[in-house]
Amino acid sequence: QVQLVESGGGLVQPGGSLRLSCVLSGGILDRFVMGWYRQAPGKQRELVAEISDGVAMRYVDSTQGRFTILRDNARNTASLRMDSLKPEDTAVYYCRARHFRTESIYWGQGTQVTVSS
Repeated sequence: QVQLVESGGGLVQPGGSLRLSCVLSGGILDRFVMGWYRQAPGKQRELVAEISDGVAMRYVDSTQGRFTILRDNARNTASLRMDSLKPEDTAVYYCRARHFRTESIYWGQGTQVTVSS
């Protein structure tokens, strides 16, 4: 059974940085498209960034140039480096894995990111 566990959330001041990590167990990371989503109070969950292999990546416009999605297949880990954080980045951040072949989707439990002075 594939499981995803996120870590690295917390409280940070505007302009600060955080790095979120997502460890995948029960599977092999390089068989999955990895993504980070977020959900702010009262809003729908939205895609933040996605990486299918070492080259193919996409980002939501509001995070372009500030966020970087990375994957380390050897460690079965995906991460999201977030710089120049803004209050509007405050949300619960979720890791998602989608299997290349079966299209099965798995979600982590989420980690809270709060950007506030």
